[in-house]
Amino acid sequence: MKLLVIGLGSMGKRRARNLQALKHSALAGFDPRADRRKEASSRYGIETFDSFDVALATFKPNVLVISTGPSLHMEYAHQALKLGLHCFIEASVVEEARVAQLAELIKGSKLVMVPSCTMHYFPGPAAIRKIVRAGKIGKPLNINYLTGQFLPDWHPWESIQDFYVSKRETGGAREIVPFELTWLNEIFGDPEPLACVKTKITDMDADIDDIYHCLLRYPNGPLANITIEVLSRPRATRELHIIGSEGRLVFSGDENCVRYISVGDPDWTRIDLKAGTIEKGYINPEEPYISEMADFLKAIEVADPKVFPNTLESDARILGLLNNLEKLSAAK
Repeated sequence: MKLLVIGLGSMGKRRARNLQALKHSALAGFDPRADRRKEASSRYGIETFDSFDVALATFKPNVLVISTGPSLHMEYAHQALKLGLHCFIEASVVEEARVAQLAELIKGSKLVMVPSCTMHYFPGPAAIRKIVRAGKIGKPLNINYLTGQFLPDWHPWESIQDFYVSKRETGGAREIVPFELTWLNEIFGDPEPLACVKTKITDMDADIDDIYHCLLRYPNGPLANITIEVLSRPRATRELHIIGSEGRLVFSGDENCVRYISVGDPDWTRIDLKAGTIEKGYINPEEPYISEMADFLKAIEVADPKVFPNTLESDARILGLLNNLEKLSAAK
């Protein structure tokens, strides 16, 4: 298997590390920026290219890992389809129609084309999924979730003006809405959007909305109040509270644990989460990303996209949900 990483920024370099951790040495990278090519080559010893066409002709990959900014995801994914190449696509926030189109075009194909769902692999969401599905708190009734991190802290080595998260369509808070909904919807289903307020409440040097308040109703009745922001400092915020018919669940990023209590229990059951291995200059641990890439590669090896827990169809639905939430906000 020969893998070409497209885009050698923060995520592209992470994917190169992921693949090397999985013992894949037939690996190359493409990026038009010389500084990124130089860093990826020196740190990971991979061959790099400044031209996508030259990379295809010279390296001859059969798998693409698309780690560009979101605005270019579908450009390369649709090229992968034309070339007959498997591809992994980082989390998207734009081009719902082209995502849906690609999902339709690959039906019946043997190609594995999947969108990222990294939060599925984080220990917190994994523990929540297991507890809820096991009925430990009964039927979920109400969900309150707050998550965020100060945008300039995402890439402290560069100005947010040099990063796609400062652009309105791909803004940091906007991008995180589908990122978080991917794992929440996996547990609770596809929700009905009820209300949304998105706005800018800081003087951050970027033309973006820096906070989204979303009210959703999930199938079978649970209400969810979800706040996503790029304000929290000096540390990120991640706090989830679920009230169920037979108990409660709390997920705390500050405590790095999930705990739940059921009716009749004398006390909370606490699950302490592992911190994982954090690469210098990064915030999140490597292990979830490695597991995600492992499932993508396994799906290719066994020729079964269902091995991977996310689909383009699901991605398109979530981008549609984001758009509908924004319409509700605009109507106010």
